Amino acid sequence: MSTPESVAKIRETIEDKKKRARKIIRVLKKLYPDATCALVHVDPFQLLVATILSAQSTDETVNRVTPILFAQFPTPDALAAAPRERIEQIIHPTGFFRQKAKSIQEASRRIVVDFSGAVPDTMEELLTLPGVARKTANVVLGTVFGKNEGVVVDTHIGRLASRLALTWKAKNSKDAARIEQDLMEILPRKEWTFTGHALIWHGRKVCAARKPDCPSCKLAGICPSAGRFE
Repeated sequence: MSTPESVAKIRETIEDKKKRARKIIRVLKKLYPDATCALVHVDPFQLLVATILSAQSTDETVNRVTPILFAQFPTPDALAAAPRERIEQIIHPTGFFRQKAKSIQEASRRIVVDFSGAVPDTMEELLTLPGVARKTANVVLGTVFGKNEGVVVDTHIGRLASRLALTWKAKNSKDAARIEQDLMEILPRKEWTFTGHALIWHGRKVCAARKPDCPSCKLAGICPSAGRFE
């Protein structure tokens, strides 16, 4: 079974990686032409809250919870003024519900006070919101504002970036900051958002954590890890 360390040692120049990355993107576009964020939302505020809730949870769980949350507290003003206990009760299934309730409520208050009730559309401003780090900011910016300011790195993307040898600075597949740096360097900027969504879909459908389906994987021919998993 291959490891991130062994894959990362494959000798390949940055230009080689860029060429292979473009091939990977072409395959992903054929496989998942409609790849997009799986978190159900109707506006930037809903996606922001849903993304905060998705930490250490599943999209399916978040998508069950958010309709209840937004039915009662549909706007930043409403969520900011909501009883904290009620928020915790609703989002409890997503885990870490006390911290998440605090984060989404304080972020809502900041949006109301500092941004006139509208979710900001810059990386710098989003990172001032409680509970928002680069992953959440990248999701919001790329998905609803169409801005490629970075590459989302979740567990699926971290795993696939390592197996596909698209990262070389990262010590392991959980080193999100370094993986993002590498992906930003070799992926065409206009493809940052799509590639993130498509890799997540591929990670769920084919390249699973424990037993990736290498024999049926359309990326196998350009994946250094293909066939190394048992």
